[in-house]
Amino acid sequence: MRVNLLPNNPNAIKRFTVVTANYNMGLYLEETIQSVLCNLGPDDEYFVVDGGSTDHSLQIIKRYEGAITGWVSEKDRGYADAISKGFSLGGGKFLCWINSGDLFLRGALNKAENCLDETGADMIFGDDLYIDDSNRVVNFSSGYCRDLRKAMIYGDWTPLQDACFWTRDIYRSVGGIDISLKDAADYDLFAKFSVAGKSEYVPVTFSAFRRHDGQRSIKNRESYKSEKKMARKNLVSTSGEAKLIKFKNRILYFFLIRWRARVLHKYWDIPKLHGQDVRTLICKTYKKTDKL
Repeated sequence: MRVNLLPNNPNAIKRFTVVTANYNMGLYLEETIQSVLCNLGPDDEYFVVDGGSTDHSLQIIKRYEGAITGWVSEKDRGYADAISKGFSLGGGKFLCWINSGDLFLRGALNKAENCLDETGADMIFGDDLYIDDSNRVVNFSSGYCRDLRKAMIYGDWTPLQDACFWTRDIYRSVGGIDISLKDAADYDLFAKFSVAGKSEYVPVTFSAFRRHDGQRSIKNRESYKSEKKMARKNLVSTSGEAKLIKFKNRILYFFLIRWRARVLHKYWDIPKLHGQDVRTLICKTYKKTDKL
């Protein structure tokens, strides 16, 4: 099924093209859609690309079809194919996607535009919050990284996908998202961005990531690791760095990323956010010393 595919005003210059890929995630889809709609401006567009869900996802999408730019429901090759399809339907200067179940904080797109303009970066990446099924904050997750390229291709690290925003130009320059990848297309895309252009961390909490049993990164852990390994191998082989430098970087970032995951994340956490209803929080820089 394909319906309502044309932007509301095809001749207008668009700001953001936002895509949500969905497959049988009706339990969380409505809250994701609501979080995007409250961020959309008149020059933004939003596409929901469904993979032919058999649950009540279509009922939810149809409930909001008057507010979203367009939606598609048909069998696809996986989430990367769905995201690629969504981006091809839009014409925004900036791109991002938010998975079913995850949420944008209020003001996320406006803040992202400001950060992209101020930094002059091709991609920005920030912080997010982990939430449970009842939208309560479980913990704060910092996306801080000084050198994204090295952290990704040598340390096996990935920025927080729901807190990443980039230009259409950099997306086109790397050939878009690789639809042949089933599980690690986000890693592959962001790693290519880190090599091809300027990627910059901004200390802003843009979104909330929901942990649930149906997550691809949990269900398909081995496939995800295998695809990441192949992508990293390809990028390292074309990095142009001497073998000794590559070896040193592998050793250095192997330990740095594990230190970050096991120690620093506890230091960076903001316990006062725990238990908060994420829907009451706004997109901003959260600090331990701030009052909510």
